[in-house]
Amino acid sequence: MGEHEREHEREHVRVAVVGSGFGGLGAAVRLRREGVTDFVVLERASSVGGTWRDNSYPGCRCDVPSHLYSFSFAPNPEWPRTFSGQEHIRAYLEHVTDVFRLRPHIRFDSEVKRMSWNAERLCWDIETSSGNLSADMVVSATGPLSDPKVPEIPGLESFPGKVFHSARWDHDYDLRGKRVAMVGTGASAAQIVPAVQPEVSRLTLFQRTAPWVMPRVDRNISDTERWLHRQLPFTAHLRRGLLWGIRELQVQAFTKHPGQLGLVEEMARRNMARSIKDPVLRAKLTPDYRIGCKRILLSSDYYPALAQPNVDVVASGLAEVRGSTLVAADGSEAEADAIVFGTGFHVTDMPIADRVVGADGRTLAETWKGGMEALRGASAAGFPNWMTIIGPNTGLGNSSMILMIESQLNYLADFVRQLDVLGGRVALDARPGAVRAWNHRVQERMKRTVWNTGGCTCWYLDASGRNTTIWPGTTGEFRRATRRVDLAEYDVLRVPVRTEAEKAGVDA
Repeated sequence: MGEHEREHEREHVRVAVVGSGFGGLGAAVRLRREGVTDFVVLERASSVGGTWRDNSYPGCRCDVPSHLYSFSFAPNPEWPRTFSGQEHIRAYLEHVTDVFRLRPHIRFDSEVKRMSWNAERLCWDIETSSGNLSADMVVSATGPLSDPKVPEIPGLESFPGKVFHSARWDHDYDLRGKRVAMVGTGASAAQIVPAVQPEVSRLTLFQRTAPWVMPRVDRNISDTERWLHRQLPFTAHLRRGLLWGIRELQVQAFTKHPGQLGLVEEMARRNMARSIKDPVLRAKLTPDYRIGCKRILLSSDYYPALAQPNVDVVASGLAEVRGSTLVAADGSEAEADAIVFGTGFHVTDMPIADRVVGADGRTLAETWKGGMEALRGASAAGFPNWMTIIGPNTGLGNSSMILMIESQLNYLADFVRQLDVLGGRVALDARPGAVRAWNHRVQERMKRTVWNTGGCTCWYLDASGRNTTIWPGTTGEFRRATRRVDLAEYDVLRVPVRTEAEKAGVDA
């Protein structure tokens, strides 16, 4: 069989969606609503859920209120708590999958190995662990919190105990009575520490940077509230709108007036003082940067756990492992039976970028070597008919990412409509000038935000110190910016029409 025949027999779909977390499932729902049913969702695992499937560590929960951390088109009147746990969010995503009849479109255990732009056929050739296919368009929804990052620690391979990342929790390993080292002080650590502290013999927290922590005002949602939301759906919409509005107002302090955050810092210090009476420990736990520069953690049990007699806080990062002895950068040592890394994810260097090959033969990782850039957080120049959900500069510091995802779904819907209007085999490729202009506006706005002026280093920044992660504005502004696809920002590509003489020459 010739190459042409093999190409012809390869499965082809209109759209391939990569990932089945909030972004991927949302894209699938939106495609169906646009009348597109010829699509697949490629999922490397055996179930949906994305980060809410992978992160199942003790105490895992969301720091955004439940009614705001859900799709506007799929409200859930049955949320049990104001801040939901991982198990409830994962169940919600399974529910969305079933209600919107998405399962026939999902290919489980289908990890994408490579996606290459086929300039001759104007489509993407996709290699997966379960087979190959091609697609007119790709929607990459792998998310920035999908691939755990473990730092290279000298001697770690010699550690005789158990080692795992918070996003790959080993539920078969019993921590009870063990000496446990927690490396990192991000959102995961703030939930893991109070969950495991009562059952371990010793807990050593390696803190490279102290986080700002505010109380989590969490409670059970009453039966009456849930009944009301079921019977009168507008009450749930009203609740969601109120939660959204409060956070929209807060954004101004983060993006335009960081000096206003001083009052919030004082509230955080008082929160710490209520639980941490030891002045030495309090000094260790007090950040030296403006609140909001790094992610603000919400927890009412983190500080109380750190004050317990079986907990040690090492105000220094883990520098070396010598057998079962862990050595911090300040020279202090601790013995451990298990090491849990809460050290985040590959956010500014997403592994999927190594697997996407654009029109000029370069990977997305090579294109983004100097920093991630995408038009309206979605389209990268040189990667036609390719769109990412939660792309560069679409992250948030204080609100729900579902709001940003839904805005990008609006952009996706109009992208598909534009392809239909143009007709035939056609592709849209973001113009380099449009990408640069958009990114320049974003970075100019970034200069006065707390993330650039707050005096901290964080996972929002790439290797060159540029913030390519956070959106420096309100979610309303982003929604307006992504309401429509502006064809002036794209090059329109079409399959060249061959003359009869050219066709005859090929056939000969």
